[in-house]
Amino acid sequence: MLPDLADLLADAHVVALPMRVRFRGITTREAVVLRGPSGWTEFSPFVEYDDAEAAAWLRAAVDFGWTDHEPTAGSVPVNATVPAIVADDVADLLRRYPGCTTAKVKVAEPGTTVDDDVARVAAVRRAMGPDAAVRVDANGLWSVDQAAAALERLAPFDLQYAEQPCATVPELAALRDRIDGLGVRIAADESVRKATDPLAVARAGAADVLVVKAQPLGGVTAARRVIAEAGLPCVVSSALDTSVGLGMGAFLAAAAMSPGYAAGLGTAVMFTGDVTTAPLLPVEGRVPVRRVEVSPELLARYAASPERSAWWRERVARVHALLAAAG
Repeated sequence: MLPDLADLLADAHVVALPMRVRFRGITTREAVVLRGPSGWTEFSPFVEYDDAEAAAWLRAAVDFGWTDHEPTAGSVPVNATVPAIVADDVADLLRRYPGCTTAKVKVAEPGTTVDDDVARVAAVRRAMGPDAAVRVDANGLWSVDQAAAALERLAPFDLQYAEQPCATVPELAALRDRIDGLGVRIAADESVRKATDPLAVARAGAADVLVVKAQPLGGVTAARRVIAEAGLPCVVSSALDTSVGLGMGAFLAAAAMSPGYAAGLGTAVMFTGDVTTAPLLPVEGRVPVRRVEVSPELLARYAASPERSAWWRERVARVHALLAAAG
């Protein structure tokens, strides 16, 4: 049931967390953390998303904060995340992910070249060794031709998969056929979390792996249904959440993620601050599955400006009205 707006905002806090490096075009991550009867939860759709797209994120916040989800494991394995940094900085960054044996490497960043991508992936492989699992993520920024050419150069590094190399489901299907025999599997992310039909990519045979995120899919309950119906291996990842949102993802990963894969839930490393004194940082390559308690001191330290706080509260109110109207 959708709580009243007053109940939703009764203990809500807008924060702006500074990041170590630019990621996804931002250096500060804004989010709303709010407390429901089951614990702290999070609403943090990216600022460019419209209210209709943000509605799933608010459903997720309500699902986690107003439902007593039970943890089904003590911890889950996570990957290191390597932004589009220069190759010389890779080894230092990976030290922030102790025990991780999987790395996701950003590629196709605007302003960089395929040569930069190759050098970055090569540096990850050197630092982590031959037994590590290495993934690349293009965020849908390549054309089919560009993806085919880039993956041909990256394939010798023994990729676990290439995440969202192209933007659309037809492009992913065409690329998958084109690189057949190259030994690189295709994973879909945006084609799942931003689609009106998150299972369309699976039905089209356009991907080998699905990347699922709790908030964009409407929460732990809704995402578990998607995973159950997909019929493909699934990897749970974060949407650059605070540790509160990472806790939501960890509950999902423990309950529904395919064995043999590391979740993309180690991203608390990318922030220089958080909302809790016990952030979900990787330890021995894993993060715990638990609800996070926030720190009043840290909420105050990282509070967004009054203008940004008002913007987010107005956004919550608009999205809440959409959900209420939809029943």
